[in-house]
Amino acid sequence: MKTKEKTAIFMAVLAAALYALNSPVSKLLLSHIPTTVMAGLLYLGAGFGLLIVRFFQKRIGVQSNEQSLSQKDAPYTIGMILLDIAAPISLMIGLTMTNAANASLLNNFEIVATSMIALFIFKEKISRRLWAAIFLVTLASIVLTTEDISSFRFSFGSLFVLLACVCWGFENNCTHMISHKNPLEIVVIKGFGSGLGSLMIAFAIGENLPAIKYILCAMLLGFIAYGLSIFFYIYAQRTLGAAKTSAYYAVAPFIGAALSLIVFREVPTMSFLAALSIMAVGTYLASTD
Repeated sequence: MKTKEKTAIFMAVLAAALYALNSPVSKLLLSHIPTTVMAGLLYLGAGFGLLIVRFFQKRIGVQSNEQSLSQKDAPYTIGMILLDIAAPISLMIGLTMTNAANASLLNNFEIVATSMIALFIFKEKISRRLWAAIFLVTLASIVLTTEDISSFRFSFGSLFVLLACVCWGFENNCTHMISHKNPLEIVVIKGFGSGLGSLMIAFAIGENLPAIKYILCAMLLGFIAYGLSIFFYIYAQRTLGAAKTSAYYAVAPFIGAALSLIVFREVPTMSFLAALSIMAVGTYLASTD
């Protein structure tokens, strides 16, 4: 394996580890922050955080040789922003209706969404091994989404998490199309565009801002779990492509699920353990493809 590919894999896994904080910490903050406001603050935190990083880079003389976004990139940039408004809102709604461990593990469905979109729309190749991984992750997601297997009643919270994964699947592919451009610029535009868009929706439906301490906590989480995570993710996409980066990124839900079980002292159900086992095999096949 080449050094460039090893570096890209490390960045994808680092991005995953940072994003893993999202579900358990967001679940804690959602008791104090309305769902759509929370989604907006997360992305605003990402935008502000990386804007500050760039400011200090300039102050110490760090020059960037990265290409800026052009008018040609506008369709993918706009798509990225709109999808990043829809995805976190769906996830925050889902988190209020299901437990954090389930939501974290369900985030692995993003592999399926990203890979299918990469195949059918962007014509990326998918191997037999990755097809097997997609089948197993989908099967595990069905187990997690079903409240009562005997009567096939679905958890609406889980369905909202899956909707978020589909939105992020489209967004991953849009971002991949502009991943050769300046990652810092992409995250800043994504952060402010998606953050302000979500806040406009929040105010339109009557949600209010929480106390300043919760605003700062949400924005700090956004900087770490969204800003830095997306920044490293984009670098990884340059070498690995959208589908494969998503596969390595799949370690995030397992970290998030473990943190959720610890933080909320949740006792895992038999269906959760079964889904965890199936998803672990699927994730292994995807990441070793």
